[in-house]
Amino acid sequence: MPYDCVVCVKQVPDTANITTDAMKEDGTVNRAALPAIFNPEDLNALETALEIRDRCGGTVTAISMGPPKAAEVLRECLYRGADRVILLTDRRAAASDTLATSYILSQAIRTLGRYDLVLCGRQAIDGDTAQVGPQIAEKLGLPQITYLEAFLGAEGDRIRVRRNMGHGWEVVESALPALVTVLGTANLPRPRSAKRLMRFKRARTGTELAAELKALLPQASEQEFQAALAARTEELRRQGLLIEEWDLDRIGADLSRCGAAGSPTKVWRVQGIVLTRKVYKQYPATEEGVRELIHELVVDRTLG
Repeated sequence: MPYDCVVCVKQVPDTANITTDAMKEDGTVNRAALPAIFNPEDLNALETALEIRDRCGGTVTAISMGPPKAAEVLRECLYRGADRVILLTDRRAAASDTLATSYILSQAIRTLGRYDLVLCGRQAIDGDTAQVGPQIAEKLGLPQITYLEAFLGAEGDRIRVRRNMGHGWEVVESALPALVTVLGTANLPRPRSAKRLMRFKRARTGTELAAELKALLPQASEQEFQAALAARTEELRRQGLLIEEWDLDRIGADLSRCGAAGSPTKVWRVQGIVLTRKVYKQYPATEEGVRELIHELVVDRTLG
């Protein structure tokens, strides 16, 4: 039986390359100061969806919420085998916390219509909250399985997976449709397909296409520009290379639940930790040494 899978993917700052400009004064991430990458565990979620399609048939649709630049991760999804990609971008969604983000994504999934499985990475490296996936499940009224480490199979309207429990694992069966969050240890994401890369490297959103044409036709009148844009857009659509671009109106979102207005999370304090001690003390591997170490940890209030 074929299954239609929806994968939520995110473009995130590369937290492995932190600089002094990584944070703004209000405590939010300065995304412009960091290189952007595909959120690692979202790649594992995509690979799980592709595995399900390979074994059972069906489709894989990737959705990303973010600025126009987030189209880069959607092209990555196409290179690896996604059937359809959608960029959900709208300035009114800026400053969304996990509550607003999960609401917007749930509305987009509702707009898609038919789906059997929604897959998300366990968490994004720019937040580490692991909240968005479960919150989407709650808003869609779906059963959820978190911490998937292996897809075991599906039959009819049931799915079986193995989930990590921290100190062990358990096999879980769920009715469909359902939502699962996927661990980074669940699989090894497949590399890009060279054939798909050659084809989809030309895939563009309408926003990207307009920016490229502006650079190519700087002297064109507005009428000439719009005619060229319409012709190029239709050409890409005919070739299957037009990345769908949705806004909040397209998904029927309640604006009071989006962006800063729909985000109750507030930054209370931003604190920079500076490690100044440049010496270390070595304790002998004896009973007396261990006793001395424990005493110092208690005095420093690290223990107790």
